[in-house]
Amino acid sequence: MASYLTLAAQSQAQFVEKRSRFIGFAIPVSTREEAREHIKNFSKEYYDARHVCWAFMLGADRKDFLSSDNGEPSGTAGKPILGQINSFNLTDILIVVVRYFGGVKLGTPGLIAAYREAARLTIEAGEIIECQEKSTFSFNFPYMAMNDVMKIVKASDVEILGQQFDNSCSMTLRMATDLYPEITARLLAVDGVSASS
Repeated sequence: MASYLTLAAQSQAQFVEKRSRFIGFAIPVSTREEAREHIKNFSKEYYDARHVCWAFMLGADRKDFLSSDNGEPSGTAGKPILGQINSFNLTDILIVVVRYFGGVKLGTPGLIAAYREAARLTIEAGEIIECQEKSTFSFNFPYMAMNDVMKIVKASDVEILGQQFDNSCSMTLRMATDLYPEITARLLAVDGVSASS
């Protein structure tokens, strides 16, 4: 069964190194848009901080990721944060580390260590959970096929994300990826059902 690890809810931790204060936030996210929205909000909220650095990882295959040093020397903030996401094997997660400068320069190794530690503490402050990989399926069907479609939907472990009932109906479902082939095959076998592009 395809599964992945993420955090159950937002977590927060704080860490002080040579009077610089690092505040870490870990937020479960599922899209780049969602991650960017959170980053924007943190930048606004902590406008008085010296740096708001971050990294995110998306998707069960863990192939969609991005990080930012936000003005820190290249590779000293975003990469170490991302490194911790990788160490814990997490995905669908955004970690933001806010730094208030304490007047003492930390140097490159010091910065890397501090951002890494802030990210680690933030992850450990949260609850790591295992989730099943999910896929969505959108399809159209004639009103006449409603009963047959609903029988399959009700008997299956699926979540209805959207539906529209008219002369021609449409529905979007989300289900565990490993159930996808079986459920979609049963739906597509109903007369008049077609996958929407």
